[in-house]
Amino acid sequence: MTERTRTSSGFFVTQQAPIHADDPVATPTAPPPDIVRAAYAELVVTDLARSREFYVDVLGMTVTEEDENAVYLRTLEEFIHHNLVIRRGPVAALAALSYRVRTPEDLDRAVTFYTELGCRVERRAEGFTKGIGDSVRVVDPLGFPYEFFYETAHVERLAWRYDLYTPGALVRLDHFNQVTPDVPRAVKHYQDLGFRVTEDIQDEAGTTYAAWMRRKPTVHDTATTGGDGPRLHHVAFATHEKHNILAICDKLGALRLSDRIERGPGRHGVSNAFYLYLRDPDGHRIEIYTQDYYTGDPDNPVVTWDVHDNQRRDWWGTPVVPSWYTDASLVLDLDGNPQPVVSRTDSSELEVTIGADGFSYTREPGDEDLPDWKKGEYKLGHQL
Repeated sequence: MTERTRTSSGFFVTQQAPIHADDPVATPTAPPPDIVRAAYAELVVTDLARSREFYVDVLGMTVTEEDENAVYLRTLEEFIHHNLVIRRGPVAALAALSYRVRTPEDLDRAVTFYTELGCRVERRAEGFTKGIGDSVRVVDPLGFPYEFFYETAHVERLAWRYDLYTPGALVRLDHFNQVTPDVPRAVKHYQDLGFRVTEDIQDEAGTTYAAWMRRKPTVHDTATTGGDGPRLHHVAFATHEKHNILAICDKLGALRLSDRIERGPGRHGVSNAFYLYLRDPDGHRIEIYTQDYYTGDPDNPVVTWDVHDNQRRDWWGTPVVPSWYTDASLVLDLDGNPQPVVSRTDSSELEVTIGADGFSYTREPGDEDLPDWKKGEYKLGHQL
C-alpha cells in the first residue's frame, strides 16, 4: 500500500485516493456536467405484477404513476417524480442509472463530454421516462447506461405524512453500486466526471478491489466493485434508523419471504452504515442502508481498508456470502440489448478473502489472543 496514516480503528487515511489506472479512459478537454446526486434507476423486470408487489406491498414504496408496462416508484422524502422505474421486458437488467444535474446547460456539457470520448449519446427533449424532461443517455466508456437530466415533475414530498409510514419506511435513494473488471480505470473516469473517492479496498501490492465515490456529501452516490462486468451490483435506498431495517427483516419473516434476504442485517466497516441486502423477484439486488457519515469538506480524508480485514465488509466480522461477490444484474445498451460481460483479470476479493486459498483477519497475524475457535473462520471450507 501507499504511505498512509493508520488509525486506531484499523484502516488507513490519506488526503487523496492513491489509485493508479494502468489503462485510463482519456480525460476530455470539455468540462463534465455538474452532477448533484444519484436520482433514479430504471430496472427491467420479467413479471411486472410480481415486482410491483415486492416494491410496493413488501418494501412500502409509493406509486407515483403506472401503466401496463411500467411502475414509477418513489420513497417518502422524494419530491421528484420517481426514484425507481420497474419496466416490463424480456430480460431482467439495468436500463439506466440516472443523475440529476445542477442546470439545464449541464445537459449540453454531458453531450459534449461523452461525444469527445466517442461514446454513443442520445438526447430526448421529452425524456426517456414519464415525469422526466429533457434528458441525455449515454453508454459510458465502462459500458454502463448513464442518464443526466434537470427537468422533472414535482410530486408531493410525503415526509410529513406519518400516517403513511410503515415500520420499515424507505425515505431516500442513496446510491448505486457498479461491477467492473478494472476498478482503477473506473475510478479515474468517474473522477473526470467530478466524483470524489471517499473509501477504497486494496491489498499490500496495491490491487484495488472496490472504491466508493460521491457527489452529494455522503459516502457515495456510486461505487465500483471489482468483478466481471459491466453489471449492476445493487441499488440502495435509505431508512432513518437501523430499527427500520430490523422491521423489514421481521416483515419478510412474517410473510415467509425470508429467502429474499441475501446478506445482513449488519454494519459495514466501509461507510460505517447499517445494511441489509435483498433480492427482488428477478434477482436484482436492493440494499437498505442507514447511518453513514458526512464527507462534504474539501479536505475530507480517504479511508483505505486492507482486503484481508474481515471487518471491512461487515464490522462485526460476519462472513460475506459468496453470491454477494458473484451475482449481479446485466446492463443494457441504448437499444435494450444486454452488454457483453468482460472477465476481471485482477485478483478476486472472493478468492483472496473467503475462497479455498483465501484468508481474513480480525486481529493482526501473530496476535496470540485470538481464540482457536475463531482462527480460519472466514475460509469458505470452515463455513461448510
